[in-house]
Amino acid sequence: MQFTSEQRLDDGVFEREFTLGEIPGILWTPASASASAPAPLILLGHPGGLHKMYPRLVARARHSAAEGFATATIELPGSGDRPRWPAAEQARADLRRAMEAGEPVSDEIVDALILPLVDKAVPEWQAALDALLSLPEIGGPVGYSGGVISIGTRLAVVEPRIVAAGFFAGSFVPRAMFEEARQVTIPLHVLLQWDDEGNDRQAALDLFDAFGSNEKSLHANMGGHTGVPQFAGDAAARFFTRHLK
Repeated sequence: MQFTSEQRLDDGVFEREFTLGEIPGILWTPASASASAPAPLILLGHPGGLHKMYPRLVARARHSAAEGFATATIELPGSGDRPRWPAAEQARADLRRAMEAGEPVSDEIVDALILPLVDKAVPEWQAALDALLSLPEIGGPVGYSGGVISIGTRLAVVEPRIVAAGFFAGSFVPRAMFEEARQVTIPLHVLLQWDDEGNDRQAALDLFDAFGSNEKSLHANMGGHTGVPQFAGDAAARFFTRHLK
């Protein structure tokens, strides 16, 4: 991990951009974090495009820092400034065509869009976690929040250092991920926008049902994909405070 820039935000949060090989990322730590008092860590998922997503990511990071958490994110494969991924671009184009035509999104399109992304992104998140936990001001336990729900599901299965996760049921889910969901056992907080125009509500409900966790809660609110109410974020923060502190 190589830090490439740093700044202190006006609320005292320390923001550092970094690279991990070719992967760019950002780390935010609360003013209270130090080697003698390391902060628990939340990994911030997103749909891709760090520059585009930055305003929402930094808002989530500031909110988490106020609760004493460090947060970090990395760019997804094929997104942002990372090298183009022709297969992923083709899958996104096929998805756009189907949605613009008002056609059902086929399993083949969803598989081509999501499964290779999960296979590539999850090991990168694990490598980032290795590097982040080597920093003296960062400690466990670790949570995962938001982003592509299939990436979070795979991480919850294969990464034992993640002890709680907050998912946003707002992305397409391949059928193969339902079997992985049954292997998830950590506490889950799942947010669903009831009128999400780009999401299959029934599939989201079926995925929640499939999760094998003994502690899981579904928080459904009226509104579209970008209409998540502020109190929903507050509830997610309380979830992480319960499980990471």
